[in-house]
Amino acid sequence: MGSKLQSGGRLRPVDLARGHGLSTQAVRNYEEAGILPAAARSAHGYRRYTVLHAAALRAFLALVPGHGHGAAAEIMRAVNRGAVEEAFALIDAGHVQLLEDRRTLRAVEAALRDLGAGPGPHPGPGPGPGFRDGGRGAGGVFIGPLAGGLGVRPATLRAWERAGLVSPGREARTGYRVYDEADVRDVRLVHQLRRGGYPLAQIAPLIGQVRAAGGLEPLGAALGDWHGRLTVRGRALLSGAAELEAYLRERG
Repeated sequence: MGSKLQSGGRLRPVDLARGHGLSTQAVRNYEEAGILPAAARSAHGYRRYTVLHAAALRAFLALVPGHGHGAAAEIMRAVNRGAVEEAFALIDAGHVQLLEDRRTLRAVEAALRDLGAGPGPHPGPGPGPGFRDGGRGAGGVFIGPLAGGLGVRPATLRAWERAGLVSPGREARTGYRVYDEADVRDVRLVHQLRRGGYPLAQIAPLIGQVRAAGGLEPLGAALGDWHGRLTVRGRALLSGAAELEAYLRERG
């Protein structure tokens, strides 16, 4: 391994940095971080890089878009210390995360369809069947009628509130929970996702996206972009794997 590290043409930090939009200091930092293998030094202390270091840099930069900077760095460090199986496990984790994100997207799409937020006119996130006028407070719906309309217990809605998935207001006179239109929307979305088997910890970020988007319809319109981002990430994982394989072959 040591002899191969020093084989091939000798390269300067600027030779590696050129073409990647990097500074020579960045290249040195990557070496010090273990992302690149250690370089030999000249008698005057100058680094001597080789084609192997160039392959390592290409692999790292190709891994970043799919895995993120931190995971890509861990993959390269594992490879450089000879822990290839550990590197493969990290790569597997990136693919598992992408698969989970695809499943989450499908769950959101299914929930939106069930809530009537698909293409075409949206009827709005009203309380749905099972609610009576008598169950409505001045600013929305009380917990009992809301739970009854969904076929769940009030304790379930209180658990969702403790998990931060919904934050109903309180009626000033009685202190009862009152769910306004946005609260009812969030509760119905949580209900659909729970029926799909999703744990509360995975549902919380989705509810945050609904709130950030300003409702179900804007979120529905963003699903195409979400699909696109997952496709880009999937291709980035493939590109990163190809460059890493080339680096592994260079290492021998």
